[in-house]
Amino acid sequence: MASNGDFSDEGSQPGSPLLDAHNARGEVEDQEPLEQEEKPLKSAMKKADSAPQPKRPELPEQPNPETLDLSKLTPLSPEIIARQATQNIGTIGHVAHGKSTVVKAISEVQTVRFKNELERNITIKLGYANAKIYKCDSPECPRPTCYKSFKSEKEVDPPCHDILMSTMLSGAAVMDAALLLIAGNETCPQPQTSEHLAAIEIMKLNHIVILQNKVDLMRSDNALEHYQSILKFIRGTVADGSPVIPISAQLKYNIDAVNEALVQTIPIPIRNFEATPHMMIIRSFDVNKPGAEIDELKGGVAGGSILTGVVKLNDEIEIRPGLVTKDEQGKIQCRPIFSRIVSLFAEHNDLKFAVPGGLIGVGTRVDPTLCRADRLVGFVLGHRGRLPAIYTEIEVNYFLLRRLLGVKTADGKQAKVAKLAKNEVLMVNIGSTATGAKVLGVKADAAKLSLTSPACTEVGEKIAISRRIEKHWRLIGWANIVAGNTLEPVQQ
Repeated sequence: MASNGDFSDEGSQPGSPLLDAHNARGEVEDQEPLEQEEKPLKSAMKKADSAPQPKRPELPEQPNPETLDLSKLTPLSPEIIARQATQNIGTIGHVAHGKSTVVKAISEVQTVRFKNELERNITIKLGYANAKIYKCDSPECPRPTCYKSFKSEKEVDPPCHDILMSTMLSGAAVMDAALLLIAGNETCPQPQTSEHLAAIEIMKLNHIVILQNKVDLMRSDNALEHYQSILKFIRGTVADGSPVIPISAQLKYNIDAVNEALVQTIPIPIRNFEATPHMMIIRSFDVNKPGAEIDELKGGVAGGSILTGVVKLNDEIEIRPGLVTKDEQGKIQCRPIFSRIVSLFAEHNDLKFAVPGGLIGVGTRVDPTLCRADRLVGFVLGHRGRLPAIYTEIEVNYFLLRRLLGVKTADGKQAKVAKLAKNEVLMVNIGSTATGAKVLGVKADAAKLSLTSPACTEVGEKIAISRRIEKHWRLIGWANIVAGNTLEPVQQ
């Protein structure tokens, strides 16, 4: 399967029709110059007469990381909540059901940013945006209008197309809760709706809010019928009993009710600040502009979510598996990447330390060419020498779905999931890593898998299993890692 990096070029920014316009012959016709006063040139990429940006308020100073008492920190500590998000809330659902539009309605951030995404009007890379939800204490403000969100909870917007399922699972790996989007103008469920709901059940997401979107396109007599179909669909699943809110993301109807549901139904997750730092990388960047001077070059940036522990400025870090090569005998070698943290950011807020919750940008001294175009996606970042082992083969106890989601037989029934077969090639999602896996052996509910790319993981981790069916990767089940063969990394 092609990874999500094959669909979009990180360097390509949203284009301008002024820059892309050409005449029929592809030439510029000579025109007589007009006599007019010379004006300073303006960039075609910038909006004309843009309103001045309001001055951002001063944030409370973070304490010195060296004297930080981790036992006293909580996700709601003022020095934390003022500068970084405390929850990751993802949007899931079928294609074109309004996931990116909901994120924009809540956070005022457009998560579809790249040229290829804008041209096709779909999400390809993981999108993300920050928002803070406030409640007015005045008794004159009734619910739910007393809840209002502002651009600044972290929303993760994964792709929904079946060909981008591995990217969606990478996003689900860092979610604490999910908004399940179901369009009211289409029948329920759609193929990716079922598949995404199964995926978050595998990822052990228990907090879900269901949004019945596009109510502005529905007739009143069909609304109740569609609502009943949603209740029937979620019956017996992890989403059973979740609130169902009718909204119009495009017109921002009932977004205040969504804000209330996020506050009232999704608890602040319990975080372990004193454990060894363990960060899952879901994006990586080269932030240098073309033509930059050598003394202005900056190291690569890794973006992701910290699962446990606290990372601080100047920490010595390790990124695993690192550089994967083969020796003269054809054996795989892994060379972990060692570096130092030179900057920490949450959106535009610089940090002295970062805690679990929200998506964090970690500035390093790593060669930026190793980080560009999401080359570090699926890797794990942590303190030097404290990360889990690197596995090339894993032994798992697996569980298969009874029916194949999104695929129907000739008579209209859902296709059954076939048993695993020896030597068949599957795709497994281990954390944010998506890699191929060849079945070396299988019996009852146990299997031994050989990974195409080494993965940094540990015994007990839950993984998702997909099979290639009709040229698309389809989710067929999940598994727990019980053992495996590890690879000793090459020390520099």
